[in-house]
Amino acid sequence: MVHTALSMDRSPISPCETLAERYQALLEVAQAISAHRDLDELFREIAQRLPRVVRVNFVGLSLYDPIKNMMRLHTVQANVPADLVGGHEESLDETPAGLVWQTQQSVLVPDVSAETRWPKVLRCMQEDESRSFCFVPLTTGARRLGAMGFVSLEKEAYSEADLEFLQQVANPVAVAVENALAFQEIAQLKDKLAKEKLYLEEELRLEHGFEDIIGDSDALKQVLKQVEVVAPTDSTVLIQGETGTGKELIARAIHRLSGRNERTFVKLNCAAIPTGLLESELFGHERGAFTGAIMQKAGRFELADKGTIFLDEVGEIPLELQSKLLRVLQEQEFERLGSTKTIRVNVRLIAATNRDLRALVEAKQFRSDLYYRLNVFPVTVPPLRDRREDIPTLVRYFTQHYAQRMKKNIQSVPAKTLEVLSRYAWPGNVRELENLVERSVILTQGTDLQVPISELQTTSDSMDSSMTALEEAERDHILRALQEAKWVVGGASGAAARLGVKRTTLQSKMQKFGIIRPE
Repeated sequence: MVHTALSMDRSPISPCETLAERYQALLEVAQAISAHRDLDELFREIAQRLPRVVRVNFVGLSLYDPIKNMMRLHTVQANVPADLVGGHEESLDETPAGLVWQTQQSVLVPDVSAETRWPKVLRCMQEDESRSFCFVPLTTGARRLGAMGFVSLEKEAYSEADLEFLQQVANPVAVAVENALAFQEIAQLKDKLAKEKLYLEEELRLEHGFEDIIGDSDALKQVLKQVEVVAPTDSTVLIQGETGTGKELIARAIHRLSGRNERTFVKLNCAAIPTGLLESELFGHERGAFTGAIMQKAGRFELADKGTIFLDEVGEIPLELQSKLLRVLQEQEFERLGSTKTIRVNVRLIAATNRDLRALVEAKQFRSDLYYRLNVFPVTVPPLRDRREDIPTLVRYFTQHYAQRMKKNIQSVPAKTLEVLSRYAWPGNVRELENLVERSVILTQGTDLQVPISELQTTSDSMDSSMTALEEAERDHILRALQEAKWVVGGASGAAARLGVKRTTLQSKMQKFGIIRPE
């Protein structure tokens, strides 16, 4: 034991030798054991209760560490003012607790000044003016745990009868220590399992894409990392990407990882609703608000209260409705069509578009203030041609999915087929790939997937043979920016910064247009 006493009470502690009082002390120790699972608290109470029957000022617990083959001072408690320090480790030969653990025999030292063994421990005891001590084994039927030490400020404080009594104290304490260590081990295992669960969930999300997003490419991983960052917040998210890239899946992943995941996820495709009905769909209407409104109807924002609303193709919302949408985002309130009653909601908005909203703003077709309010946290979903390494995984996944649905035994996809599919540009992205695989499963008669490759080649040839005037202009614009930046893509003065796009976006455009740095 290592401790520093601030002050010591030198008044003699009178022991009560009656058997009844010692039994009472044992009962109090048992009560303390049942009341405290924390070992520091248990030994603190024992140190307070024992002085009525035995002269003790410090009570210590030393446990054997089988990994290090050392004795560790787990806790030391006192009934006198003291600055107590636990956690110290000593070899088995350098502490009386080590000898007790090895021999399973008690050790009694009536005079610290006359003892020559364990010099380091004795020096600390003498500094604290301790005069005598004894250690008893702490052992259960299952294992040897360590030793329990009792230290007194008086010389010759312990008799053989005291040693026998203190062993009786140590026996139930040993069971309590074993249980406490077991609880501690269980808590550590639970914590370890919780961390492993988080790790495995992270691996599963990366492999299976947040349960339903398939792929393991760097481009997709970057998007999923962004999703993890923004999901726990309530910030508005703008998901950008071409048609068929899976923007709704990303929106659902954000909702699923947010604090609103137990509430409603409401979606609306703004391009699929006629302009005249869009306001009613979003905000609801009162009975008689317009011809055909025969009953009151709650809008999507009302249905999404406390949850998430996903507005797909948000760029299709007409200008006259954009101001009302902006108000909902800013004030979280609106009126139903045909009503003057204000309805307050608590909704998180996730919007998606395959259009260039900034260009729409410049063309006065989209409100700039609404654009800035939507563009709080933009997430760009890469097209399938920018994550070609995911195509084989997607093909196998869709093949298995539709084969099970159609009760077909399709076991493999030919390597040549995967190679061709991986080279294709996929203008319709994942949706086009899924539709092709579904059609292929229908056509397949054997165990190998049969894909109508000729359809892709025809489409690919027609795509490659004609580049629109707009694409030619874009290619020339990129070339000029690269030449001005001396072919530096990234950085503050690079071509990406000059064009106002991300470095990865520019690299994707260069690959698309076949732009290669000259030697």
